[in-house]
Amino acid sequence: MKNTSLILTLLCAACNMSVTEANESAASNTMPEAQPRPAAPAPDPYAFVIVPEPTGAPARVEAILQAQVALDRAGFSPGVLDGKEGMSFTSALKGFQEARGLPANGKYDEATAKALLGDRPQPATWLVTIPAGFAKGPFFNVPKGLDKQAALPALGYRNLLEKLAERFHTKPEVLVALNQPDTKVAAGTTIRVPAIANQPVARIEGDERGWGETLAGLGVAKDQPQADHVVVDKSDGVLRAYDSDNRLIAQFPATMGSQHDPLPIGTWEIKGLSRNPDFHYNPDLFWDSSAKDQKAVLKPGPNGPVGVVWIDLSKPHYGIHGTPEPQLIGRTESHGCIRLTNWDAARLAQMVKSGVKAVFQE
Repeated sequence: MKNTSLILTLLCAACNMSVTEANESAASNTMPEAQPRPAAPAPDPYAFVIVPEPTGAPARVEAILQAQVALDRAGFSPGVLDGKEGMSFTSALKGFQEARGLPANGKYDEATAKALLGDRPQPATWLVTIPAGFAKGPFFNVPKGLDKQAALPALGYRNLLEKLAERFHTKPEVLVALNQPDTKVAAGTTIRVPAIANQPVARIEGDERGWGETLAGLGVAKDQPQADHVVVDKSDGVLRAYDSDNRLIAQFPATMGSQHDPLPIGTWEIKGLSRNPDFHYNPDLFWDSSAKDQKAVLKPGPNGPVGVVWIDLSKPHYGIHGTPEPQLIGRTESHGCIRLTNWDAARLAQMVKSGVKAVFQE
């Protein structure tokens, strides 16, 4: 893949031997048999190398982005990490405060910062080197129409910048702003990203669709706390996960329903999960479909209509799923389903299983 330059569309925020002994009873002229060397492990295509900051570089103080990264790490997602004090950030703070027994006022006050960051706060961003395996693609020109998407072999990322953005839980424009305008996006180059840690490729029995790779590619750990039930709250625009003691253990911003396809208020049940799913497009189920559209099967990929995972509900045709446009979560309508960013949907998929109750409320 050719190097491509980041186009500066936002204000740049960056400154710039072992020995084998012979058997003593053997003849003196007998040489020990050579031992084969173990094969070197293959490089992990998802392991980004953290690069030390240049000597003399000024300290980077980005309090809101640092808080967003810490909230994401704690399981209280602010959605896209962008360093802005928006609605999703406030909701994430409220969820974290509730879970920690703090006043749930949505303010990033001293008590909340102390509980969130601890005694040794992690940075908001760090410099990483892009692994060759991560950068190789393939990448796709994904059209808007679902009928046209059905012709693609996969619904993967459009380019490396988009793939990097999802890996670090942000959007391409934020990566542009965090780096200098002449920064290259290619294998072996160094860029500044939100400080989302590496996750190893998970080994999962029966994983035929590369879910372990998907988790690593999204910076999501395989092991997550297990949810007893989830609550989708329309008034707050979030999905909350609770354990068996009714303690709040995670929260994610969500898009839910529309005037044409309202959120189905009531108590439902998770019937199953489909990771890296095919999408069966039936235009009869979409009020905004074209009369020319026909039924089609779309191949898996993060840019598919339901992103990387479909969590099926007992309400027919409804589910919780990912999205190809994470920056629109909470800002647009859906066809009645509950839509999360791909990284949040992947995390939730590791927390739930068939039989988990899903409560949808106003």
